[in-house]
Amino acid sequence: MSRVRQVQVTFDCADPRSLSTFWNATLGYAFPPPPPGFGSWDDFSATLPEEKRNMASASVDPDAAGPRLFFQQVPEGKTVKNRVHLDVRAAPGLEGDERMAALEAEADRLVALGATRMKRFEPDPPMSAGFLVMQDPEGNEFCLD
Repeated sequence: MSRVRQVQVTFDCADPRSLSTFWNATLGYAFPPPPPGFGSWDDFSATLPEEKRNMASASVDPDAAGPRLFFQQVPEGKTVKNRVHLDVRAAPGLEGDERMAALEAEADRLVALGATRMKRFEPDPPMSAGFLVMQDPEGNEFCLD
């Protein structure tokens, strides 16, 4: 039996650098260190032809607990609902009005970063504690849970 050692979540997108910057701010992630010999990713990118400078980007959890996120440029735009999405656990352990207030506050922060708020689902115990459906700046759905 094989064992999964790591999971990476990959986003197809138009602007990898901007989208990874959004997810860094959303999750508290960061860009990984640049390749050896370069002081920054901008220094590395300057060595590439212009058309290849924003082909890919990555985000990592500084605590190495969450999966790596990879953003790859694709020519086509998003056309349908995601079949897989991220749940951003913004209110773990909270319930009722306190939970929904925490989710609303996080939604406001993410909208200021470029996210779009889509729909609010009220608590419906025991199956749902309530959540918000959002979209990142390129239209990928995610939930604030």
